[in-house]
Order: sequence, then structure tokens, then C-alpha cells
Amino acid sequence: MSALSESISRRLTLGQLKGRYGLTLVPDFAEPVTVTSLVDDLPSVRPGSLYVPADQQVDQGMIEEAERRGAYAALLPTSARQQVGRARIPLLFGTMHAWQMGQLLSNAAGDPSGALAVFALVGSQVQEQVDLLADFLHVLGNPVGILSSKGSYSLDRRLDLEYPLSMFDVQRSLSIALEDGAAAVVISVDEQTLARDALQAVDLDVVALGAQEGSTRDMRHVRLISRARRYGFSLGGHTIVARRNEESDGLARQSLPAEAQSDDLSLCIAMTMAAGVKRNNIRSALRVSREMS
Repeated sequence: MSALSESISRRLTLGQLKGRYGLTLVPDFAEPVTVTSLVDDLPSVRPGSLYVPADQQVDQGMIEEAERRGAYAALLPTSARQQVGRARIPLLFGTMHAWQMGQLLSNAAGDPSGALAVFALVGSQVQEQVDLLADFLHVLGNPVGILSSKGSYSLDRRLDLEYPLSMFDVQRSLSIALEDGAAAVVISVDEQTLARDALQAVDLDVVALGAQEGSTRDMRHVRLISRARRYGFSLGGHTIVARRNEESDGLARQSLPAEAQSDDLSLCIAMTMAAGVKRNNIRSALRVSREMS
């Protein structure tokens, strides 16, 4: 399911979309029509939906099926205007760039990432680190959500998602986590979990590259920039790029047996420190984790 429906929180009319994104509306008098959900696949269409096909190849049959399922309108690329002919629902035509679509979805959902502490671990083998970071944040007293192909959760509730996640899925999941009372969300940024541009308009607080990703500082920087471009997230603004350091290494070694590998825990500590968690709180959480293990 790729839909932003129950989590849509702001009134959205076709006239607003037309004016904000420079779209063409057919017929023009449909500007007052209000949509109650945004969907990018036909099975998710329900009464009130704005259907935004994920596939750029659109035909008349797809629009007719969206009509039958109750769509109030469809947003289509300009190139589809000749293919769809007449329709019984209003049609918006235009070119929506990925960043614009991300912005639209985020605004419709009420900008959930702006109200959450969002941590992103980037790399092909970071799913274990994602679980470790989520557990550590939980011990620190934060209700946590997880987005990972290994299993996505809003607190203790497993989310029924299909992977890789689209930007529709990500915004919807963040909104659900916020509604459930989460204070933080940890995202596994990898090809199994996320589709291209899935993190457009997601406000990331702390980003880190997994321990396995690149051996030199320059290689790691290049890899991180590449992943940011692929998934559509920004490394500017208030986003902090976290790395292991001497302090986080020392805290990790103190809390683990001498023979244990401490790199993953050190990175988790560095990420929480980057988010502003006080050292005394981190030490207390490490002590609690040690007693629980």
C-alpha cells in the first residue's frame, strides 16, 4: 500500500495544487474540489483520493479504474494528456519534480519529521546497527519507531509495509509513529528498505555512515554524498553527520567485555551525543543496558 490517507492533516484543494506547483487543471472549474488522501497505486485508491500514478506510462484504463474506486482527481505528467482523453474526474497535468512531490506529501501529512528526532544509518549492512540504536534510544527513555526492511515498527506495533518504501510510505509511516507517541525514528538507508527519492522532504536530525562503508574519511564522505543524492535527503541545515570519536569509543569499551567488538555501539553513542543527549544520561543508559544483558 502506497498511500497518504488517514495521516493527511491539512485541507488540500485542486486549486491549491494548481497554483502552488504550476499545474494545468481540466476542467478549470474544479478548483474547489478537496482531496482527502494521496495514493500512487490503484489498489490503494478509495473515495476522496488524488491518484498520482508511480508509473509515468499512464493510459485511459488506469484513470477509469481510479474513477471506479472513488478517486476525486488524478495528477498526471504532461506527456499523458494525449493518452487519457476525456475523464469523468478532474485531471491535473504538469511536471512534479521529486523534491516537489516530497514537499507536497510532507505538507499534507503535517510535516511529521519536523516533530520527531530522526536518525538515519546509511549503508548496505546497517540493519543490525539500526536495531542497536533503537534499543539504545529506548533505554534513554525515548519511544522509538523503526523503518527497516528487516522489520518496521511504530513503538511495539509492527507496520505492514511493502519494500522498498516510496516517499508516500515514508511520510505515512512517520505520521503514524508520531500519532502513536514516538519521540524518535531510526531509518535504515539502504536499497532493500528505501526506493529512490524516498527521503525527499524528510527532516533528518542525525545521519551516520555504517561502519562497513568505506575505509578512509574521503571515501566515506563520497559515499554519503552519493546516498544523499539517491534517496533525496539533505546534509545541510541543522542535520548533523555523526562519526565515532575517542570519547564514544571509550564509553563503548567501558560498557562491553574486553573481547567484544565496540564499533557499532560507539557509533550509536556518537549519534545520540550529536543529538544533544548528555554524557551522564548516556553513561546511565549504558549501565542499564549492561545490567539487562
